[in-house]
Amino acid sequence: MSTAQAAFGRGPLSRGAALVHTLLTVEALFLATLAPSLAGLLLLGGDPSNLPLAGVCLVPLGPALAAALYALQQRGTDLADLRPARAFLHGLRVNSSAALRLWLPLLAWLSVIAFTLTHFAAAGLPGWWAVLLAVVGVGSLLWGANALVLTALFTFRTADTARLAGYFLLRRSGASPGAASLLVLAAAGTLWLTEALPLLLASLLLLSLLRGSHRMITETREDFTA
Repeated sequence: MSTAQAAFGRGPLSRGAALVHTLLTVEALFLATLAPSLAGLLLLGGDPSNLPLAGVCLVPLGPALAAALYALQQRGTDLADLRPARAFLHGLRVNSSAALRLWLPLLAWLSVIAFTLTHFAAAGLPGWWAVLLAVVGVGSLLWGANALVLTALFTFRTADTARLAGYFLLRRSGASPGAASLLVLAAAGTLWLTEALPLLLASLLLLSLLRGSHRMITETREDFTA
């Protein structure tokens, strides 16, 4: 290989192009995986009474997130070895079952919280319950972020992944601070711009989540794998 060929794919412009290619490919595959779910959500509309059905529509979101995280983690800087589509499909194939075992209980729990908050007046509960439920919901989302990262990158039993996700959440050395920031940004973008914004920026948000999870990933690899 010549010096020019060796240098190709290693400079900042080539690395930037490789990153953009990866982000766009993962984003397209992520949206394609969720296309039936998004169609179902559009048909349901925004009526709070449809929240249980919306939860059913969101079942594929967990495996799609795990596959996208896996593909983004596998990305390289060598353009000749850049295959994000293959990595995404491989992650979807090998991680879907493990992701669903964690995602389904989390989704059911979040659906219960969301349904209760949107029908809070009818529930007859004291006002501080709403605050407590919101805090529990946010904590559950942060735990879920840790769990999905661990599921995408490691092979543990479901119970072990759940415990590790909680361990890093309580230690505040996992994805939690970064995930909390991303959650605030996604919520702000949804409220002030459009509900589609987090989906359209999913690959970028997930890449940021991986960057924020670096310490958790490193500690897991060093302390909890052979």
